[in-house]
Amino acid sequence: MNMISQSVCELLEKGETFVLATIISHTGSTPRTSGSKMIVTADGQGFGTIGGGLLEAGATSRAVELIQFGQSAIMPFDLSVESVDTMDMICGGQAEVLLDCVSPTEMNLTVFDRWRRMLDGRQKGCLLTIVIGSGDTVRRIAHCLVTTAGELIGDLPLSDFKREKVLTAAAESSAVRTLLFDGAFVVVEPTQRQCTAYLFGAGHVAQSTAAIAATVGFRVSVSDDREEYANQARFPDTHEILVLENFEHAFSDLFVREEDFIVILTRGHLYDKTVLAQALKTNAGYIGMIGSRKKRNAIYGALLKEGFFQADIDRVHSPIGLSIGAEAPEEIAVSIVAEMIQHRAGIMS
Repeated sequence: MNMISQSVCELLEKGETFVLATIISHTGSTPRTSGSKMIVTADGQGFGTIGGGLLEAGATSRAVELIQFGQSAIMPFDLSVESVDTMDMICGGQAEVLLDCVSPTEMNLTVFDRWRRMLDGRQKGCLLTIVIGSGDTVRRIAHCLVTTAGELIGDLPLSDFKREKVLTAAAESSAVRTLLFDGAFVVVEPTQRQCTAYLFGAGHVAQSTAAIAATVGFRVSVSDDREEYANQARFPDTHEILVLENFEHAFSDLFVREEDFIVILTRGHLYDKTVLAQALKTNAGYIGMIGSRKKRNAIYGALLKEGFFQADIDRVHSPIGLSIGAEAPEEIAVSIVAEMIQHRAGIMS
């Protein structure tokens, strides 16, 4: 989501009008879930994805039309079994996509810049998209941010009763939800849903893993004690790069949450053990370590002798990644991120 927010701000700063397409509801099996976003520019370029196929193509085509008139719309999609065959898709179900035409106003610049900074800083809060209209007709869309302190940034054009309902939902929501009112609905999107993948080690496997993880929606942090490896040139899509003095205090500047991922890919088993010992003291929901079973067992044995428990060891995914016969660094990265996606689906559902 950080890449979407960054692109939104860049387009607004350049004075461009675009459509922010968001899945606002879905039932059954659909390519992406509620909250998935993509940007469509006036020339039909897309950033992000709401599922690909004809769903995305249809949304893109309609978005280009809407930009010409500065209008927004709601597009329903039926991905039922009958239409799947004609659409060359493997999903079935229904989805609604909000095509929100965003113009470069001062209000939008303020709201979306703050949204970007909240996502980057992993600050709790909610982005509210207020849609005024009925049926498939959209008369007006407003945007507003709510912080945990109750600060409102933007426009919330609702009656006191509706505002109270929305603000209560914003304070309680941990996932995207839509509130329905007479003549309006509000999409409530928490700003702290994104999982962070903390990669330790900046070698070839880490380089590919970081790129793929960022592409599929992880916020990526890379740490290494070698500046010639841990740099923006090698990790252009990474949100955070930390050059460590050593791995002994690798987590001193990090705040790891239950929904976060730790991926240990250092250049040696001693470094792996050092990082793993610290990782086991965090609340990370996923801890993975590269290496052979022989190396893994040696590290596990050493940690057990140092006072860790078998329950600690059981938290670790090692050898890391799904078993797909991967050999090259890029293939290993695919297996690692595939396992991360699998685990994330369990966390975020």
